Order: sequence, then structure tokens, then C-alpha cells
Amino acid sequence: MSFLRKRVILCGLLTACLIANVHAEKADQDKPVVLEAEKVSVNDVQQVYELDGQVLLTKGSILITGEKGNIKVDAEGYEYVDVQGNPEFTASFRQRREGPANEFMQGRGQTVTYNAKTELLTLTGDASLKRLHNMQMLDQLHGWKIDYDDVLQRYKVTPPPNAKAEDLPLAKAILSPRRKATLEK
Repeated sequence: MSFLRKRVILCGLLTACLIANVHAEKADQDKPVVLEAEKVSVNDVQQVYELDGQVLLTKGSILITGEKGNIKVDAEGYEYVDVQGNPEFTASFRQRREGPANEFMQGRGQTVTYNAKTELLTLTGDASLKRLHNMQMLDQLHGWKIDYDDVLQRYKVTPPPNAKAEDLPLAKAILSPRRKATLEK
């Protein structure tokens, strides 16, 4: 991995750790999951749901779209969501954040996974993640895989396993100055 690439990734990770202490909307945890797709298969005993074709999942302010999806619900009632896109239609994620009005996390990738228990979002395959306030971009990340931990307020961009440095696109982060973003809230 080149020095510049390491520096950009490190800079992005360090700066992302300085994100304002704003979390996902807590009211989402108590909302029902609404599923829409061309085909839905439900195994109520095992709490497994399979979706196929124009998948739309909503739970409070959480909105996940894609072409295929699987949802598993654990014994405590937490959802584990895995949604895939296709070459013409990437999977996407959007969630309102607790705190300032009109602040959202919005991302896309070939695959979107979301663990409701740990509040960990993973976007894989030409992934991008944005933090928006009043529909204006505050932060943006781009890379092969992006993990966003809402509890710890951390972003992480990683390359595919066993990838050669010369074959990788450069991980990219655009981060707004925290002071200005905080004052405008």
C-alpha cells in the first residue's frame, strides 16, 4: 500500500472519530419492520425472511433498498439484515440521526448489512457513505468496504481481502470542519 494511500486512510479514520456525538434515532428500535418485495418468503418458526425483487425495508427512519434480501430476527427481537443489489441497481441504506433535525446517514454498495443489536452498518462493493444535514453533505467516504459503527461513532474503510495495493482504488474521505458544522446546528 502506498504511503499516500495509507495517509489518506489514516487521516480519514482519525478525523471520522471526531464526529459529533449524535447517534441513530433511538425510536427506530421500537418500530415494526415493514417489508415490500416482488416475492417474500416467511419462516415464522425460525424468524427468517427472504425477499426477492425490488426490496424495500423500512423500520422507523431506517430505509433499506436492494434487489434481494435476507432478514433474521434473534430471540431478543433484533434484526440482522443483508440486502444485495445487482449491476444496474445498488443496495442502499438511509437513517435519520438522533439530535439535530434533518441529519441523515445515507449509503450504498453492492451489499448492505445492518445489525440492529450492535448498530453496525456494513456497505461492500464500490461503497459510499454520507452524513447529510438539511440535504447538504457534511462527510463522505468511498471505498470497497465501509463499516459504520453508530454506537462508537466510527467509520472504517477497508480493501477487499487478498487485494494487491496496485489494483485498489484509493479510499477517499471528505470531512467537514467540526466547528463549523456544530455551530450551524
